[in-house]
Amino acid sequence: MSEKTLRVELVAADKAVWSGEAKLVVAKTVEGEIGLMPGHEPMLAILANGEVRVTKPEGEVLVVTADDGFLSVEHDVVTVVARNASLA
Repeated sequence: MSEKTLRVELVAADKAVWSGEAKLVVAKTVEGEIGLMPGHEPMLAILANGEVRVTKPEGEVLVVTADDGFLSVEHDVVTVVARNASLA
């Protein structure tokens, strides 16, 4: 049985930063840190400057620094759009 995953798209205003599958995404929003797993309810949040941590299905953690933006979740697709973003 395969484990459910999220489809993640991380983009900055001028480039695609990373896309792929994940089992967990943790991001800092203006209302606090949020963790997203498969099956999360649809939502839209404003990003605070900080890190977005993506745990890939094999356990590797990818860290992206992100400034000003938003994230959305719908149907196990997480989209993070930041003014500036880069792999840490």
